[in-house]
Amino acid sequence: MTARQASLPGALTADVAEPLASRMRPRRLQDIAGQQELTRPGSWFASMIDEGRCCSCLFWGPPGVGKTTLATLMAEAASLPFSHLSAVSAGKAEIQAVVKQARSEGRTWLLFLDEIHRFNKAQQDVLLPYIEDGTLVLVGATTENPSFSLNNALLSRCRVIVLKALETDDIATILSRACQYLQQRSPLFGVDEDALKALAAQADGDARYALNTLEALFEADAQCCWNKANTAAQCLQRAARYDRDGDAHYDLISALHKCVRDSDADAAAYWLARMLEAGEQPLYIARRLIRMATEDIGLADPKALDVALAAHRMFEILGSPEGEQGLFEAVIYLALAAKSNAAYMAEKAARKLARQTQHGEVPMHLRNAPTRLMKQVGYGEGYQYAHNSRDAVVIQQHVPDGVDVAGLYSPSGRGFERSLQERITWLQERKMAAKRRS
Repeated sequence: MTARQASLPGALTADVAEPLASRMRPRRLQDIAGQQELTRPGSWFASMIDEGRCCSCLFWGPPGVGKTTLATLMAEAASLPFSHLSAVSAGKAEIQAVVKQARSEGRTWLLFLDEIHRFNKAQQDVLLPYIEDGTLVLVGATTENPSFSLNNALLSRCRVIVLKALETDDIATILSRACQYLQQRSPLFGVDEDALKALAAQADGDARYALNTLEALFEADAQCCWNKANTAAQCLQRAARYDRDGDAHYDLISALHKCVRDSDADAAAYWLARMLEAGEQPLYIARRLIRMATEDIGLADPKALDVALAAHRMFEILGSPEGEQGLFEAVIYLALAAKSNAAYMAEKAARKLARQTQHGEVPMHLRNAPTRLMKQVGYGEGYQYAHNSRDAVVIQQHVPDGVDVAGLYSPSGRGFERSLQERITWLQERKMAAKRRS
């Protein structure tokens, strides 16, 4: 092996059947591209590696950002035996086998558990005593939010480390190193700068995907110097990183909702397009738009709910792609509509008050009296029919004794709610006048 080969990450692995992404795995912390918060000299993680220490932790981040590499470096730095399991296929028996081996050798074992969010609560609980007594150092990897998928007992024993998608420049650096490595096998192979940048951008922050794409080019023609044109013809466009049950789903709908709430129609249209392009179900989006119309717009623009409902109905009638135009129309309308959460806050306050006073009796004069017996016992007695009053305004008790509902609904004064506030003020004045007359 030449000195140049030894300086390249992954060059020590001689098995050419091993995937390129595995062969290019960095063997030193300083060779890792990206994740500077962990890898820069003086960071807590770099200091831990330098001192030969490790800790139980959870790497949370998108695919291809270095979770396995960081776990491997931790084990090597601390001189710990390393076992790699996937929660997709492994279970209690596989964990017990690692524990048995660790105890038979009298050594702490570093267990790297990929896709740890796939474990159910009972499987997660199996790990706890072995982390507690030092039999295992657990390093979990997950693409899902651990606060939702992992139980509190496990989270309290592990440090959560958030990893970010790699920048395009980081991916380009990784691809450049890999090109040098592949040129050792075929000196005529190459990827020009424009093509390299295109591959890096297409990877969407996933180094593994980028390296797999580069390896596909090498396998297609190891004697070719690839440029942007023939690279594009060879490679398929990568689908967006999206899972309807995962973090990306919730992150994108959250972004859409907040942009509508903040009256940014352009950004709202962008996030809507992102969700549709990623394959989100349009009817799910339509349902969320109906929710936005009531939660964030409410009575400031009562038409907003009609627009959202119409968009839902339009998609049911037309389907994709024509029906999706109604979603864009609704999103733009909702974003530009006057905003008020007064009705939403009134609902929350009313529900809370209802729970606190659920045993309060309906006043007798408000009760319906369809039978003679009910009238005889006082149902409906003394009820004032509003239409018999000059302004259709009456003063009578409308809630149980001791319950105060004043101000549950407080209009914002924006949009149509300005008219509603004027109406409330007018009603209050009429009630005061009627009270004085009585």
